[in-house]
Amino acid sequence: MLLSDKTVIVTGVGPGMGRQLALLAAAEGACVAVSARSASFVQEVAREIEASGGRAIAVVTDVSDQAACTRLADATLEAFGRIDGLVCSAYRIADPRPFEATDLQAWIDNMSVTCFGALRMAQAVVPAMKAQGGGAIVNIGALASAQPARGQSDYAVAKAALEGATRQLAVELGPLGIRVNVARMGWLWGKPVRDYLTWEAAHRGLPLQDLVDEIAKRTALGVIPPEQDCAKSALFLISDYARMITGAVIDVNGGEYLRP
Repeated sequence: MLLSDKTVIVTGVGPGMGRQLALLAAAEGACVAVSARSASFVQEVAREIEASGGRAIAVVTDVSDQAACTRLADATLEAFGRIDGLVCSAYRIADPRPFEATDLQAWIDNMSVTCFGALRMAQAVVPAMKAQGGGAIVNIGALASAQPARGQSDYAVAKAALEGATRQLAVELGPLGIRVNVARMGWLWGKPVRDYLTWEAAHRGLPLQDLVDEIAKRTALGVIPPEQDCAKSALFLISDYARMITGAVIDVNGGEYLRP
């Protein structure tokens, strides 16, 4: 299995990509620390992993709080004895208001979760990774960083900053054997997007499939990338098969980045 004998922390575990990351990490042999702000949800995902024969702990974590990030790292070490991988998928939803009507505090708040949340977690796990001779960090990016759109300003800027921070950490942590990369996602087919498109289709009086087809045409592969497949690509970057990859932004979006 891809992650046998490894321990992986996943932040921002919700009903979409985060859940898939946690479940797949366990399916590939990792012990998993499942974290997010929702106690009931992370406990449910941890139970799901254990019911399938895996090992997991659930740790409620707000990545905007450095002490909470440190507690997550400490709890993982206490449970499993090491930290081999960190997948940072926590983010804050974009403020849809136009820039001229936006209180810039919204940008600061988004930056604190989406970018600095990943940095706080990196600081929390570096001591353990350094002591054991290495590890891997994967930050979940977004195509919004490269293809800005109205109504996503605070989120897009935070994700762009996360890419820059990833390259900086790759240089600084490389000598410690710690790799840092970005898996840059676009549209993800799963419950959150399906629910949103169902609402949008009803609002616009269109069949759901029309909206799905419209989005799928934006990708080189002609599909909305399934969450599970995208999670596999992100976890590849944790694995030993990616040992010579660091500081990279890997587009995991079905080739949507190729379209204007």
